[in-house]
Amino acid sequence: MKTPSLLVLTDFFKAADRALDYATNLAAPLRARLVLLHVRRDSPLDADALSGVFTNLSTQGIALAMKRITHDLPVPVVAEVGHGRLLPVVTDAVSRHQPVLIVLGRPDREELPDELSSTTALEIMQHVPYPMLVVPAALSSTPPPRRLLLAVDGEEFSLGEYAGMARHLFDSLKAEVTVLHCAAHPKADAAAALNSVLQTGLTLNLMPPALRQVVAASPAEGILATARPAEYDAVVILARRRSVLGQLFHHSVTAQVLLHSQIPVLVLPAE
Repeated sequence: MKTPSLLVLTDFFKAADRALDYATNLAAPLRARLVLLHVRRDSPLDADALSGVFTNLSTQGIALAMKRITHDLPVPVVAEVGHGRLLPVVTDAVSRHQPVLIVLGRPDREELPDELSSTTALEIMQHVPYPMLVVPAALSSTPPPRRLLLAVDGEEFSLGEYAGMARHLFDSLKAEVTVLHCAAHPKADAAAALNSVLQTGLTLNLMPPALRQVVAASPAEGILATARPAEYDAVVILARRRSVLGQLFHHSVTAQVLLHSQIPVLVLPAE
């Protein structure tokens, strides 16, 4: 059986280092190796440089940086350097390694309006939908998550080709799952939200998930208000194609949670 892997993007800055710490701790319960990927841009004028993972290190500098951050890691790691634009390099790495997750850090950019805050996570989710874990740079601790908040809209969903990966992840973590339903009014049917999760089999081998309903003006507002570090270790959201590939992508629930969550965000492409 092929050893599962976690594809970790790095630019050698704080957010990427935090993501690597998190992925390293996550690899143990998953019995996975790390594939550490740095994308070297061909030009500082590359539009992808605005996404937050641009560095102008020389080839020798990149090699030294890779050696520094992989030295003495407690899990197997493969280091790769890609050249050119971000999305084609990531797409190629995903195709070759078929990782359980893409893992990357989110820089601290709360001072920027969402319209100006372009991030690597949003770029990848828009063009290369794949299970992804986004780790905030300000995260104070990086052990594997034990308390998962799974936000759903109450509609039935399927994880399609990623169902096996998602179940492997949930089973390996043995986490406590709380299903969150954000509603515009208190009489909304929260039971449908719970049933939509149970039908996927995501929690089949875990303790029965708890159910929590929050009344909020918008789903993103409800998720962000609930996903607090004191109560949960990570929030899981579904990226439906209609919300990820829309013209107003930066206004979607997925984008809002990715940009502002205080805890790591696990994004699962859903149908």
